[in-house]
Amino acid sequence: MILSGATTVEKVTSPASVSAIFADHPLAHVSGVSWGAIFAGAAAAAALSLILLMLGIGLGLSAVSPWARDGVSSTTFGVSTILWVTLTQLLASGMGGYLAGRLRSRWHAIHTDEIYFRDTAHGFLAWAVASLATAALLTSAIGSMINGGAQAGATVAAGVAAGAGSVGAVDMARPDREGGPVSYYVDSLFRRDAGGSANVAAGNAALFANSSMLNNSPEVSHIILNGLRVGPLPEEDVKYLGRVVAQRTGLSQQDAEKRVTDTYARLQARLADAATAAKEATDKARKASAYAALWLFISLLIGAFVASFAATFGGRRRDA
Repeated sequence: MILSGATTVEKVTSPASVSAIFADHPLAHVSGVSWGAIFAGAAAAAALSLILLMLGIGLGLSAVSPWARDGVSSTTFGVSTILWVTLTQLLASGMGGYLAGRLRSRWHAIHTDEIYFRDTAHGFLAWAVASLATAALLTSAIGSMINGGAQAGATVAAGVAAGAGSVGAVDMARPDREGGPVSYYVDSLFRRDAGGSANVAAGNAALFANSSMLNNSPEVSHIILNGLRVGPLPEEDVKYLGRVVAQRTGLSQQDAEKRVTDTYARLQARLADAATAAKEATDKARKASAYAALWLFISLLIGAFVASFAATFGGRRRDA
């Protein structure tokens, strides 16, 4: 029976027919993975990534100014960094994928679809090896880029915690003369009014009559720090501090107690403002860290696609 020309061509050019015709070809069973080409492409991609990273750092340092109203803003710097990382992935992955496809071995007796798949796989593997090598060599740099915002927020939060929650432990272990966290407010309690000469004279007389009052600043600091732990300052502490302030400044007991409560309220307000600012800074740092990780993922995904596509182009040039 004579087959039509269309049927004959269809059967001969089908994948099964091609494999059957070249089954005994001496090069038909060559490995489908050219690891030499993959590692060569990965090495080129990793090296180009390193070069572009160094160039980006140099350009970034020259674009940002430490002086106010000079250089680029933080938003512009962040956008330029994202664009540069993406461009780095495009160029490095493209070169690595192209080399992996261009340097691989020629495959005989393989259908075109299979060659296209193998070239794509070679580009992807070159990108994967280059990414792992770059991550291994630049672990500290990548970690700083991803975690920099979170670390900054944690530092701010730790500082506020030391000022608000752990302030007592710090001040207990450090004398007030060394500038403890509440030393300014303690000093403000003992300020004397310039216009009250009679009260000042009376206060000086009482002060020298009882010289132990000269060294009661650490005790006052401890009382205030204990109040910060429990919340409101206890009434007995207010009365005691008022008596001490009155003896040091010549104020009346009522005015001295009012000064104590007002100063303590200002200290609490300052700590509350610091805690709020730290929370906002931590939230911003967390968002910045999340955005950095997201854009890094997107740039790596783009690099994988470009490397795979460039490998198919290099493979076609290899077989041309």
